This record gives sequence, C-alpha cells and structure tokens, in this order.
Amino acid sequence: MTTTYSLEFPRAHGEPLGKAGFREQLEDFYVNEDLGFTCDGSGEHVYLHVEKRGDNTEWLARSIARLAGVEPRDVGYCGLKDRHGVTRQWFSVYFPKGDEPDWQALNSETVTLLEATRHKQKLRRGQHRSNGFVIVLRNLSADKTAVDARLQLIAAQGVPNYFGEQRFGIGGGNLEAANRMLVEGIKVKNRHKRSLYLSSARSYLFNQVLAKRIEQGLWRTSIEGDIEEGGCVTGPLWGRGRLATSAEAKALEETVLAPWQHWLEPLEFTGLKQERRALVNMPEALNWHWQGEHLQLSFSLGVGAYATSLLRELIEWE
Repeated sequence: MTTTYSLEFPRAHGEPLGKAGFREQLEDFYVNEDLGFTCDGSGEHVYLHVEKRGDNTEWLARSIARLAGVEPRDVGYCGLKDRHGVTRQWFSVYFPKGDEPDWQALNSETVTLLEATRHKQKLRRGQHRSNGFVIVLRNLSADKTAVDARLQLIAAQGVPNYFGEQRFGIGGGNLEAANRMLVEGIKVKNRHKRSLYLSSARSYLFNQVLAKRIEQGLWRTSIEGDIEEGGCVTGPLWGRGRLATSAEAKALEETVLAPWQHWLEPLEFTGLKQERRALVNMPEALNWHWQGEHLQLSFSLGVGAYATSLLRELIEWE
C-alpha cells in the first residue's frame, strides 16, 4: 500500500498558458467574506468584522477569546482564510451579559477592527454565502489573447471543483497522517487535527472521482444515475451511508474508490455522514484587466470552493 499521494490532477481546459508570480505581496491576494445576511444588532453574540494582513484565522480567534475572557470554543467563524494575503472576515463571540471589552484593543499593525455589532447566533463553519477575491498575477509570461480566451471559457463553463492542495498539507502530509489514523489505528487526541486529517482523506477521494470524470469528459455532463444539486452534477464525500448514485454513475464511483477500501471502511465509523459536493466550481462576476505584464482577477466563489482550482486552469504560479 503506497504512502505517496499524488497531488497532480487532470485539468479540464488544457495545459497552463504560462507562468506568473503569485502572492508576491500580501495585497496580491485579497479575500472578502460575504455572510449573506445582515446582523440584527441584538442577541447574545458579539459579531466582529476584522481585516487581517498575514495572520492566521485560528490565531486571531484565540486573541479575540483572550480579550473577551472566554473559552476559544465561544468564538465562532465561518472558515479558515488564507494567511498569506489580506482578508476580511467575521468572528462571533458568545458574550450574553456584562461589560464588553474595548474591542479596539484588537487593532495592531496587521489587524484592523472594521465593525462590532450583535446577532442572535454563533457563526458556524460554512455558514457564509461566498468569498470575494481580488488576485494579482505578476509578470505573467503568456499570450494575452490566449489568456483572455481561456478566462472567457472559464466564465462560461466554470472549472473543476477540486479541493486545493492546501487541504492536503505540505507535500501531502495531512494524507500521510490520515492514513496512520485510519489504517494503522494511531490515535489523534487533538480534535482539530483529527478533523483536519479526516477532511483531507475524504477530500482526496472526491478529487479522485472528479479526476476520472474529467478524463472521460464527464465533469459537466450528467450520466445515468447521477445526483444533481442546484443543477450541477455531484461527487461523493465519503462517510456513513450508501452511495446515493445508481446505474452508470454508481459504477464509475465504485470503480474509482475500490482501491481505497482501507480508507472507506474506517471513514464510515468516524461519525461523518456521506455527503455530495458539486463537480463544477462556477465563479460569479469573473472580471479581469491587464496592468502591463500583471493580470488582476476578481471573482466570487461559493462556500468550500478554492481560488487555486481556478488559477490552475489558467497558469502555473511561482
């Protein structure tokens, strides 16, 4: 049984058109979280809208907990945002009564508090509507006409909804850890790490199914027995339960996943339920313009979609 996990997956729109510098500066990667709802100004939870530069989401959540004098579990957020960039996201703090701290104390050279308000419920993972991105690709060595045409194709058809490489850790390290946990039975006491490793494993299995559909030209096309959500064909996120697909679609998924029985069976006993995920990542409001040899992209992606899955269909980055 191999312990080397390839993170090279087939592309849908052809080979990369060139190379570019990616995230050379913090401002080259900007993310703005859209909750999809408006805080009502009252409730037991304080909502903090924060801009961070080069900081880790979990680190900032712990800093908020210390300032509020609460347990880290009392601080909620919708997702982990990239450290290497400028990001705006929301945090919730369970603070039903008492004098609130001076939230402005969060401000530093890398953190700016934009707004503090209240709402009735804690923020949960994946609760937001979308993330808006502004990305600068520097010194792009590619034919501009070809790049424009590829982006027009992406805007019309979307890109494969792969889980990005960051999900799997440096060099696939999270997958190695998942294998030790699932196959070798090594206990992982840290709840966050355990969840991370399990998510990495089921994400990798999803990518395998999606890769096969791309190879067969079926990543946007429904076949007999497919399950669609919101008009989009889906693939499996493994867990307890049976495959929801049938006929041709079920046979395809079973064939792809057959070599991974050593992961499938233990994943069914982790408490995770089998779910489905769209095969297509369709960016909203995709726009771009050239700044000399640099290319600026702006677009919005739904929950769980990776900006790097779009970029890999366009260029290679350094």
